[in-house]
This record gives sequence, C-alpha cells and structure tokens, in this order.
Amino acid sequence: MIRTIPPRSGTAFMLDRGQTLTVIDPEGRQVADLLAFSRTDLREVISSGRTLDYASRLYLTTSDPLYSNRSNVMLRIVEDTVGRHDFLLTPCSRDTFRIIYGDTDPHRGCFGNLAAALAPYGVEEDAIPVAFNCFMNVPVDGATGTFTVEPPLSGPGDHISFTAEMDLVIGLTACSALQSNGGAFKPIQYRID
Repeated sequence: MIRTIPPRSGTAFMLDRGQTLTVIDPEGRQVADLLAFSRTDLREVISSGRTLDYASRLYLTTSDPLYSNRSNVMLRIVEDTVGRHDFLLTPCSRDTFRIIYGDTDPHRGCFGNLAAALAPYGVEEDAIPVAFNCFMNVPVDGATGTFTVEPPLSGPGDHISFTAEMDLVIGLTACSALQSNGGAFKPIQYRID
C-alpha cells in the first residue's frame, strides 16, 4: 500500500529487518528527509559521517549501505532511479528559515516535523542527526569545496528503495524548504514491502 506524506509535513513508523522501504517522488522535484534509529537502542542512529567515510564519495546510490554511528549497516540502497541524493545537510528548521531566508515567522521545517513524528517513539530533538535527503541535489565544487542547492533531478514517479538490515524506527518528510524543492512544495509517497 502506498502512503502519502502531505507537503511540508512528516511521519514516523517502524521498519522490520528484511523489509524494503521505497520512497517515491510522485510529482517530481521534491526532497524527502530520511532518518533511521535502531529499535534496540535509539542512541544508534544513521550516520552521514560514517557512511560517507566508508563510501569515499558524496553521492550514494544502488548497492550502497547506510551506516549507523556504531558502524553497523542500517539500510542498503537496493534500487535508485535518480542517482543524486544528499547526505551533507541537516534537516531544515525554524532557524534555517530565519538565518538563510530571513523569515520572521518561520515554519518548523523538516526538523520540527521529524521531532514531532518521532517523539512517540522516544526520540528526543537533540538525537536528530543529519538526514539522508532523498532526491536532494547538492552539487559540490571539487576545487573550492563550495556547494549549492539546486532543484532535484527526480521526475514524477522516480524512487529510491532501501532494505532494512536491522529493526528500525524511520522518520520521513516531504521537505519544507523552497530552495531544496525547486520553488514548490509537493507530497512524498512511500511503500513498505
């Protein structure tokens, strides 16, 4: 069954070891922030630093594992129709919109949406790490190290699928930052098999 996350919102759910999570961009050019926590110990969490260190590259795709802060594989990418995702930038927040965009009454962003969705599972705000940002397009200049946030390369129906390597609590959003989504907010869909 395909479930829909409305624009600028998020959800959380359990994913059992061996299950496959497919994140779908139904309309194109929409980012989804993905977090994973071990159900055995919520202090074990998806780690950008460990994953990128072991992969020796910034752009992850099919067959790449996503590691925890304890160097255990949490998820493995098993299918990817886009090939460009971000694992550098933190979930957008009220402070993101205040500092980067100058908003005087900022949206709570993906960080706030993830915090609210994950709270019933016992995840506290300070435990929220850098997310795996499905479909987010962040080109990096190899000479200067500068980066930009460009519209996602995903088109309608593009998707990325992950197999769970342990029992997990997942947080997932339809991203709230205009810059990340090419200037419009759209839904994200997901399916568990």
